[in-house]
Amino acid sequence: MKEPADSKEARHLLLIVQNAGDKKCNLYRYPLVRLGADARTTVPVIKGSDPTPGVPVTLAPGEEAYAALLVSGGARDEYEAKSITLSLQGRKLGSNAGKPIDVPMPAPTLYADDGQLVTYWTTASGFALDFIMSK
Repeated sequence: MKEPADSKEARHLLLIVQNAGDKKCNLYRYPLVRLGADARTTVPVIKGSDPTPGVPVTLAPGEEAYAALLVSGGARDEYEAKSITLSLQGRKLGSNAGKPIDVPMPAPTLYADDGQLVTYWTTASGFALDFIMSK
């Protein structure tokens, strides 16, 4: 979801995941995000954005969690990103939970730069956005 929703360019995105299963699930740390097919690395995390350090976010069936993504932090090396790929981290540090997910684009093209940042998962969308909107 683009933040703010009526902006012409998407500088901030709210990533939303929902537990579509019939059992509780855990989200560990933060999403591993790549903007564009040519992204060399995943987006760095804002270290202080973890609401409960070391504790996973647990979602009951139907519940949602959020992470905010700063697409363009005003840094140099701007590029056009036509895709977003997200991977969920596994329980063990450095592991993945499942295959990468292609995230629907909020606009045909995002103008990203090397100032990108992402937050840890949280169940409060406003909490996640607070860390991004001030950047």
